[in-house]
Amino acid sequence: MSVSAIFILDVKGRVLIHRDYRGDVSTKFADKFMSKLNESEDSGKLSPILHDDGVTYIYLQHSNVYLLAVTRQNVNATAVVVFLHRLVDVFKHYFEEVEEESIRDNFVTVYELMDEVMDYGYPQFTEAPILQEFIKTDSYRMEQTAVKPPMAVTNAVSWRSEGIRHKKNEVFLDVVESVNLLVNSNGNVVLSEVTGVLKMRAYLSGMPECKLGLNDKVLFEAQGRNNRQKAVDLEDIKFHQCVRLARFDNDRTISFIPPDGAFDLMTYRLSQNIKPLIWVECLVEHPSRSRTDYVVKARSQFKERSVATNVEIILPLPSDATTPVTRCSQGSAVYAPEKSALVWQMRNFPGGKEYILRCHFNLPSVEAEEERQHRMPPIKVKFEIPYFTVSGMQVRYLKVIEKSGYQALPWVRYITTAGNYEIRV
Repeated sequence: MSVSAIFILDVKGRVLIHRDYRGDVSTKFADKFMSKLNESEDSGKLSPILHDDGVTYIYLQHSNVYLLAVTRQNVNATAVVVFLHRLVDVFKHYFEEVEEESIRDNFVTVYELMDEVMDYGYPQFTEAPILQEFIKTDSYRMEQTAVKPPMAVTNAVSWRSEGIRHKKNEVFLDVVESVNLLVNSNGNVVLSEVTGVLKMRAYLSGMPECKLGLNDKVLFEAQGRNNRQKAVDLEDIKFHQCVRLARFDNDRTISFIPPDGAFDLMTYRLSQNIKPLIWVECLVEHPSRSRTDYVVKARSQFKERSVATNVEIILPLPSDATTPVTRCSQGSAVYAPEKSALVWQMRNFPGGKEYILRCHFNLPSVEAEEERQHRMPPIKVKFEIPYFTVSGMQVRYLKVIEKSGYQALPWVRYITTAGNYEIRV
């Protein structure tokens, strides 16, 4: 990608900051952008990317300012949008709030930052902790000494500084999977998907090299270990920038020098038929014209050694339901009138168990309830299952190698949560 200029505009389109990187656009394009933006709003066809007379405008609105990238070349628009978001994150790191007043009050620092984050239209460094090592918010009051740029700016590891020291060298890895499930009113699974993320917190001294091994199906097939251990077929894998992609493509080894602190090492997705972990059935009865009874059965369909925690089943009720009375075999149920729903909460839900909730309430008429039955929202389920992954993802090893030879303590934890988990009634 190659950006010609970056503008920061107020809500009326007036230029607050302008940084020209290639010399092929002028400030008049900011006025053209606002005209084009107003036309798009009037026509109801708003888009983050506008094109006019051979010039592309890619913008981001944050608070009461616009961040606008202008280019005459055929750039990767998604990369430019990501860069603008990273630029907002850098400004937040310096000014807390990114708005017109903070931009005006810190315009000198803004220009310094824009000189560093991009060079001749190409993104450079957008890691705020690294930039803050040599660009200070009160830089004009510093002593007149030569500022030596940190090593992170001059080598390939821009996300980590040298000289980091910790009294205790530890690395924590959380394998977090979210289950997205949609069941139709006939009890058939319409959508079944697992999205996962490897969340890491690294507190390691020096410049450590980490190696991570997973039960990756592609790796096991390449090594001829198809039947020895359960393997997972990962899709849509996305890595943090610290991962050496060439090494992963070559032998499926996840090798990286981690940033200091918390970050998402990897995200993935699995499209497979998943047995619903918690199955919910709702039986509706009408004992009289003005009364409706619900019998709700919740059944856990995972192994007995696992226990779901913080379980919450949100059962929609008609908006004009009055005085719901509930009785449940586990946990507690509370009527939430602002949600027009009954919230059934269970602190623990062991595997292989079934619990029942009975609820009855009054309505103006049963006929009115029957008319709106098909428009009722779906039942929503929330839960967490620690020490469990629905996909079978396993960390085979996590090694930390550092030239000083210290021993690091790796900790691995698994958890499965409910994403968009809905059952239609």
